[in-house]
Amino acid sequence: MAKCRKLFAALAGVTMSLLLFVEAGMTAQASGTDYLDNMRGGIASVLNPGSTNSADVVSATARELNIELETQEEEEIGNLVMANVQNALNVRSDASEEASKVGKLYKDCGGIVLERRDGWTKLQSGNIVGWASDEYLLFGEDARALADDVGRTIATVDTETLRVRTAPGTDAGVLGLLPKGDIVEVLSKDDAGWVCIDYEGGDGYVSAEFVTLDFQIDAGETMEEIRIREEAEREAKRHVNYGAYTTDADTTLLLAALIQCEAGGESYEGQVAVGAVVMNRVRSGAYPNSIHGVIYASGQFTPALNGKVNALYESGRIKSSCIQAAEEAISGVSNVGDVTHFRRNNGRDGIVIGNHVFY
Repeated sequence: MAKCRKLFAALAGVTMSLLLFVEAGMTAQASGTDYLDNMRGGIASVLNPGSTNSADVVSATARELNIELETQEEEEIGNLVMANVQNALNVRSDASEEASKVGKLYKDCGGIVLERRDGWTKLQSGNIVGWASDEYLLFGEDARALADDVGRTIATVDTETLRVRTAPGTDAGVLGLLPKGDIVEVLSKDDAGWVCIDYEGGDGYVSAEFVTLDFQIDAGETMEEIRIREEAEREAKRHVNYGAYTTDADTTLLLAALIQCEAGGESYEGQVAVGAVVMNRVRSGAYPNSIHGVIYASGQFTPALNGKVNALYESGRIKSSCIQAAEEAISGVSNVGDVTHFRRNNGRDGIVIGNHVFY
């Protein structure tokens, strides 16, 4: 089966229903207003995580701000802004270090510029609207480059049942079926209207006619969202399974379920590497400090986003190799150093293990 090697941040259009795309063949190398057109879906995901109609969200936001995104110059209202921090950046109610905190932007999170004043930027990221110091932000080409690197493209199934095929074309074999509303990661697309997706750790192909594609950038959290998440994490730690497993075993199984969803078809070495990435995030300070929090952080792991991790965890049908890999990762084993990211191997620099590159 042919392997897809190119994961792109801005995709080419196929039909009018795929609102993100403006011209066939356009890539993440686009610049200026073309880039903003390509990025609309991603900015919409930052503004309203989980939106299934990103272009409409951006249009509505543009109307509310009385701006036209495609006509703005770099660093003006409506443009992309990215956090430039190793851990977290406080977003405040006013342009002052003394102002109250309204939320946090984490490493690799982004938003749009609402206003700029005296070395501060008012931005919107997810449900956050507030001010951050320009010292810790990226604008213009720097913001675009980071977004290209850390963003991802997902496909949401629009039809009741979608066939996943072994190759692009209706005459190819069927790997499986995806239900309406399911979300999968996009690896690439071709000019003939087929999208290559990550299907259970391998390459699968679906017709672009029956999916909505969306480029996503991680959003920050409001202080209230942080409070709710931390309460949920504390509750998860208190949970006890009165069957065969203790609290620690439940946590191990949750990580094992994620490993299976992301790398169930990979070698044991690849499975340990996925677990190590999760644990590196737990320890880094740039992400939530628990396994549960890292796995379910906004926009991080597609199988957690689409419910596959939960379904596998509840079913108990987790491979023994994935459980062992989770146990090793939790114990401190890492075969990828302290890296905190991985994706399907698209030729970028990093540690390549099987079909993944870790960086």
